[in-house]
Amino acid sequence: MRRVPAADHVIRYAMAFARRTRPEKDGAPDFVKQYLSWGAGPRASQFLILAAKARAVLHGQEYAGTDDVRAVAAPVLRHRIITNFNAEAEGITPDEIVRRLIDSIPTASVDEKSAKLPKGVV
Repeated sequence: MRRVPAADHVIRYAMAFARRTRPEKDGAPDFVKQYLSWGAGPRASQFLILAAKARAVLHGQEYAGTDDVRAVAAPVLRHRIITNFNAEAEGITPDEIVRRLIDSIPTASVDEKSAKLPKGVV
């Protein structure tokens, strides 16, 4: 799996995804700040990429893409993010947080030519 290629923009997407789970970061969405007490660490982005590569192979693809990262985000992140009392009181699960993150980081925001995310996304 480690030899399956993933473009720089896919890696940056996974890094942005993991960073946005951290409520103390400036780029974190309001719902993350409201419902999480702890976000995913730096290794989460590594495992997002590794799982995306495995999914790509299982689906007959030669490389991992951002869609693969999005597909594996919940299983990779659900045990790495800790919800707070507000989330539990409102019935918000880690999977719901991940789904909202998927919606808040569109793949179209990744500039594939420069492999950079727009300012404020990372």
